[in-house]
Amino acid sequence: MQYDPIKKLLGNIFNKRPLTRKLFYGMLDILLLRTWHIHRAIRQFARHYEKAENIQVLDAGSGLGQYSWYLARKFPKWHVTALDIKKDEIDSCRHFFQKAGKKNVAFVHGDLLHFIEPDTYDLVLSVDVMEHIENDRRVFSNFFNSLKKGGMLLISTPSDRGGSDVRDSDDDSFIEEHVRDGYSIQEIEEKLQQAGFNETSVAYTYGRPGSIAWRLSMKYPLIMLSWSKALLLLLPLYYLLTMPVVLILHLLDVRSKHPTGTGLMVKAWK
Repeated sequence: MQYDPIKKLLGNIFNKRPLTRKLFYGMLDILLLRTWHIHRAIRQFARHYEKAENIQVLDAGSGLGQYSWYLARKFPKWHVTALDIKKDEIDSCRHFFQKAGKKNVAFVHGDLLHFIEPDTYDLVLSVDVMEHIENDRRVFSNFFNSLKKGGMLLISTPSDRGGSDVRDSDDDSFIEEHVRDGYSIQEIEEKLQQAGFNETSVAYTYGRPGSIAWRLSMKYPLIMLSWSKALLLLLPLYYLLTMPVVLILHLLDVRSKHPTGTGLMVKAWK
């Protein structure tokens, strides 16, 4: 299934006014389990920099801007560079953030294959990006070179244990735009070490509770929208019925250590 047209549809609906865009970000924070994991990891990172004011962050593949929005609100003294290859999304985010008065985020149109700012960032954030990039080794190297000494790379990406909803050799990725179904822990650790990272930590996300939650909160609604845009009118009722279960499953997934899972939370330090 093509994910980008549905993202564009939702963006056109919610991004026309600042109030509805903020509502949209809030909905994504609740619906997307990866957001729960990312927010938790960022808070853990922030505890080591409680007294620092000039923290530089690269939101690598900022997309709709929801993670830059979280960083801008939660850590107003930090400075965020939000980079994406899609100029329309960069222009839309820049316009919204200016209207919202968030001056600590700069939106940049660019390609991660060519973007390097040596020894600049304390944190590089990459959420659901690497599964879209064929030449991932080059991007990992660019991340390493752009980080300051001691800086951290934080990645959320599908694993090879059912990521992209691929569970055997005959399955196709649920998201057609993915160039790989997912990483094994060994593969991504090896690639990061070759890029120069001397310390890595990789953990599974979307364990059993998270996989069920993903189907309820994302897969089935996206399938509905791919059938007909008119079904968007039924989504509020659908979520009213399913969200109590989804929220419990999200909490269980974030607070549990999983022997396997369809997602990976990756941390690497320079």
